[in-house]
Amino acid sequence: MQLESVRAIVTGGVSGLGLAVAQHLVANGGKVALFDVNDDKGAAAVTELGDANARYFKTDVTSEAGVVDNVAAAREFLGGLNVVINCAGILGAGRVLGKEGAMPLSQFQGTVMVNLIGSFNVAKAAADLMQHNEAGTDGERGVIVNTASVAAYEGQIGQAAYSASKGGVVAMTLPMARELARFGIRVMTIAPGVFWTPMVDGMPDSVQQSLAASIPFPSRLGQPKEFADLVAYILGNTYLNGETIRLDGATRLAPK
Repeated sequence: MQLESVRAIVTGGVSGLGLAVAQHLVANGGKVALFDVNDDKGAAAVTELGDANARYFKTDVTSEAGVVDNVAAAREFLGGLNVVINCAGILGAGRVLGKEGAMPLSQFQGTVMVNLIGSFNVAKAAADLMQHNEAGTDGERGVIVNTASVAAYEGQIGQAAYSASKGGVVAMTLPMARELARFGIRVMTIAPGVFWTPMVDGMPDSVQQSLAASIPFPSRLGQPKEFADLVAYILGNTYLNGETIRLDGATRLAPK
């Protein structure tokens, strides 16, 4: 798939990794629909990207009906829909047994709802429309790229909910790719390591330096542009399907 032909929904698209993906796609001739819940950042992102190339849709990715409606509206704005990049997510950090007692079940449920079920919710609604696209190279009709995390493999103390949610994203990649193959829809997942996002930017310098030092090579935090570059490569290489790619500088998370 050529980037100039991309008509994409990007969840979590108004900041961090999602915004970097949107910027890359628009810079290369694509159009994007930004699904997020931050109206101010959504307006700023559209101003930056241009209202002919981008539109913000306030979207709760855990709402089935809301996602169906917004996916349809996004396709109308884009003039088609052939890509979904799921970047929406929350940390949901907390110990199973914390100082104030056991983790409330609602906290675990909320993390899984956004990170795992939200990704599935958007993916299946988009795939329902993509299946009717005209087939391109190798019969391709669409691409879905989900975002997991290295925490899916080496979750740290306090990441039980987050790791479970991201592990689920990894686990559904292959069966979803196998099922959607008959429609010409590819499914891939990226598992990023520690990236420079607004969340990290707010941490003390000492914490940022400690995080960077833990990464073998290069010993720095990942740049959102590097995530966007990998998304673009996945879109362009039709033979990539059903796989999770770690993007982490060879880091392996310590227990804490």
